[in-house]
Amino acid sequence: MDILLDDGRRKYPKSKLLASSAGRSWSNISAELRSHPAGRIESVVQTNVEIIIAIDGADDACVRRTAAQRHEQALASTGTIWLAPIGIGDEEIEITAPLPKALHLYLAPRQFNLLADQFNLARSAVHSIQYLGGLRDELIREIGLSVLSELNEESATSTMLVETASAMLAARLSHSYADRRLHEHITGQVHRLDNARLRRVLDHIDQHLEDDITVSNLADLANLSVFHFTRMFASAAGAPPHRYVSRRRLEHAMAMLAAGKLPLSEIAHRTRFSSQASFSRAFLRATGMSPGEYRRLVRS
Repeated sequence: MDILLDDGRRKYPKSKLLASSAGRSWSNISAELRSHPAGRIESVVQTNVEIIIAIDGADDACVRRTAAQRHEQALASTGTIWLAPIGIGDEEIEITAPLPKALHLYLAPRQFNLLADQFNLARSAVHSIQYLGGLRDELIREIGLSVLSELNEESATSTMLVETASAMLAARLSHSYADRRLHEHITGQVHRLDNARLRRVLDHIDQHLEDDITVSNLADLANLSVFHFTRMFASAAGAPPHRYVSRRRLEHAMAMLAAGKLPLSEIAHRTRFSSQASFSRAFLRATGMSPGEYRRLVRS
């Protein structure tokens, strides 16, 4: 059982669970898509930092929240964001009308601790995140939508994408919604991904396309934090790490299909898909044809 999802199970017993990352090999982040009825919610103690994003909102729904001697209310229109920090235990929530789809992201404290270690901070930001609602933050929304996409349709680099998303979310919260001194310390750090380190990372990817590849391991090879590595790699390679690895695995799959020696199930396994069906759907989205059609085309 995913302990990162315990907050959601205990906090929202009356809502309908539409999708969940339970059973996925994600670390430091979990996700749930829920449909909330109108009514009251009395929370339990938050053990993780929670981010709620209205995916399919309702302009006639108002969310009123009370916690830590703070009272707030916001319309639950699409794109609205709420933050619930770790340790919140006296929260009361009222939803005045049904909220069709809300994405709940749970960030583990260890993700913020990793950020503190990477930037040599005196303390982690995990206990400094503010209790806020009614936010409009395009970066958080876009990261949330990318996680939701993986929740709905697994890709070959699902784990890499959500690992990056977890680091980026923790950095964003620490940067914009925590103690100002943490923000100044983080933004004062400067790193660069030079050609030698980039080549080392690219060679490692090419040599391990059929193995598990994590962003944290790639960042270690470059001697950078995950946060800075992701930004520097995207600038140097023209794509974020998970997209670059996904493209190289697709090219690897195309080469194996052209060789015609392996069954589709084996190619799916070697390119890190959980099933042949997932591989076929991803291949179709990327190329406009099924793996079988591509094999027949190149071998005709």
